[in-house]
Amino acid sequence: MKKSILILFVVLSSTISFAQTAAKRIKEFNLENKVAIQGYDPVAYFTQKKAVKGKKELATAFEGVTYYFSSQANKDAFTKSPASYEPQYGGWCAYAMGSNGEKVEVDPGTFKILNGKLFLFYNAYFNNTLKSWNKDEANLNKKADANWKKFIN
Repeated sequence: MKKSILILFVVLSSTISFAQTAAKRIKEFNLENKVAIQGYDPVAYFTQKKAVKGKKELATAFEGVTYYFSSQANKDAFTKSPASYEPQYGGWCAYAMGSNGEKVEVDPGTFKILNGKLFLFYNAYFNNTLKSWNKDEANLNKKADANWKKFIN
């Protein structure tokens, strides 16, 4: 009996923890109807080196956040290692997160892969923040990491 209660407690604790994590991510990530990267395929950035629109029928969710994929192979790769493909800073502009800790929309076509991680950037109205990021990347990356922790922890 004690063993059954312990198992039930562990299962309930895990379920509550997952729900809290999912709710936090949904609140803080850059999403449209719970879909990340405006429906672009996160794996394609790594494999095709470009932004590729995903398909609704090839969707999967990771901790409350839905991603679309352009192929079953990309969906399978993501499912095996979602943290390897998710964009940094919840999909918000890496430059804005680093420069002043703000959540700024992105252009999914403006991105950079750095140390095996996907960074997205704002690019509109003659303001491509990837160019600014490249001028002080190490410093901005460190600041963005610290600023993002204020949102997600």
